[in-house]
Amino acid sequence: MKINFAEIINNERYAAWLFILPALLGIIIFIIIPVFCSFGLSFADWDLLNEIKFAGLANYKEIFTDKVFYQILGNTFVFAIATSVFGVIIPLVLAYILQQKIRGAEFFKVAYFLPFVTPMIVVGVVWEWIFDPNIGFLNNVLHQHLNWLYDSHLALPALIFVNVWKLTGYNMVIFLSAFGTIPQSIFEAVKIDGANEWQTFKNVTVPMLSPTIFFVVIITAISSFQVFDLIYLMTEGGPQNSTNVLVYAIYKNAFEYFNVGKSCALAYVLFVIILILTLAQWHFRKKLVYNEVD
Repeated sequence: MKINFAEIINNERYAAWLFILPALLGIIIFIIIPVFCSFGLSFADWDLLNEIKFAGLANYKEIFTDKVFYQILGNTFVFAIATSVFGVIIPLVLAYILQQKIRGAEFFKVAYFLPFVTPMIVVGVVWEWIFDPNIGFLNNVLHQHLNWLYDSHLALPALIFVNVWKLTGYNMVIFLSAFGTIPQSIFEAVKIDGANEWQTFKNVTVPMLSPTIFFVVIITAISSFQVFDLIYLMTEGGPQNSTNVLVYAIYKNAFEYFNVGKSCALAYVLFVIILILTLAQWHFRKKLVYNEVD
């Protein structure tokens, strides 16, 4: 039996399936199947070498009775919340200033966006040098001797600062695009009514940009909960687990401690946390987003 490929391609329905098949196979093989496998492994005891043994809820019980887990969970929330707050407010303010057509605005747009397109390994190496307690640029400028990445009280704030610095350009570009959708007539009308810059920003700009702000908050929060490369490159979770976060703990349990079951269980704990937070944000969108309807 001969297969007439020309006839199949000419049929729109078959042609559509033919074109999406490679992407669909990739999603099934590399995303859907691993998701189900990892969920099964979260109820198992496996060290990557020996036979897989069913462990029931032992991995989850171990997680929720471990004091270190709650420290890691706290670090993750602090990192995500701080990044979500500063990683939205700072780009919003910068975008508001740059859309005023100030001199050199194009230069500043490029300068702020460059960190986002810079590979994280480069960012990690550069900022490690800047934070170096002996020869670091920051201590030389401040005339201090602070162990930025080696002090349990300073390491996490330092990483939050670097993450916000890297994200600022991307979020700023999104806000700049959103500013272009606001009719200038609104700003002109508010100016005629005598509103100052702060009143215009608070009562006009923020409500009109609230859908974009809502979107940026969600994507920033999700990416912050999944942070790994910055931790791996700069602190490896130290000192004393002060910068250890859930994704890095997943990596450590799987590939350093060879406790795959616990690693998968941690992954699903993180999944549930992100799911709950996203659903909560979506539930309150009507109160957070101006003129939002279902």
